[in-house]
Amino acid sequence: QVQLVESGGGLVQAGGSLRLSCAASGSIRSINAMGWYRQAPGKQRELVATITTGGSTNYADSVKGRFTISRHNAKNTVYLQMNSLKPEDTAVYYCNSRTITIATDYDYWGQGTQVTVSS
Repeated sequence: QVQLVESGGGLVQAGGSLRLSCAASGSIRSINAMGWYRQAPGKQRELVATITTGGSTNYADSVKGRFTISRHNAKNTVYLQMNSLKPEDTAVYYCNSRTITIATDYDYWGQGTQVTVSS
């Protein structure tokens, strides 16, 4: 199993920046990719950005050019640098890890961290 602990959320004005962190522990060698998802009130959870163990990244169109996902392998930590924040970025942000096996994929989730962007 993988345990994920997020930090770094908060309240920021539009145009500001925040950096989220996600520390992984447990069966970290099994992880194939990690990422960030978010869920706004009344909406479904959506992908924000992912990064594979090989370093390949993927972003939602809505955050391209504003958000950057990165990782520190020695610290088993993934970061999400969020710049030029907009009110529509307001959501609970969840860290995710995915382990891919022949039989199935395993997803683990953090507890979530609130990001609120005021206009």
